[in-house]
Amino acid sequence: MNTDIAGGDAASHPRPTVIQLTIKEKAALYAAYIPLFAEGGIFVPSARSYTLGQDVYVLLTLPDDTQRYPIAGKVAWITPAGAAGGRTQGVGIRFPDDERARALRARIEELLGPLLAADRPTQTV
Repeated sequence: MNTDIAGGDAASHPRPTVIQLTIKEKAALYAAYIPLFAEGGIFVPSARSYTLGQDVYVLLTLPDDTQRYPIAGKVAWITPAGAAGGRTQGVGIRFPDDERARALRARIEELLGPLLAADRPTQTV
């Protein structure tokens, strides 16, 4: 999984931070996907500081898919450095309630298929 982050924190830059996230394998997508959010969401590994509710713009590339999916989301949780269970530091991004996000959620769930029913650890809750 590759991430590239541009922009700044919410206090110094009113524009949303832009995050480019490329997920190359289905196992990594499974670990990062957040089906618990009604709109869907994605975990982004990052050592950067974020605040809850901060606007972010994610350019997401999924496994075996050349299309980049642009999503204007919000930081919905933060996993700090040294989190219990060896979880990766980063942020959970909640997708917006719009047609583009619904299409992305459907595409992710199509890619993951039966993995969604698996009881394997993820980077999310």
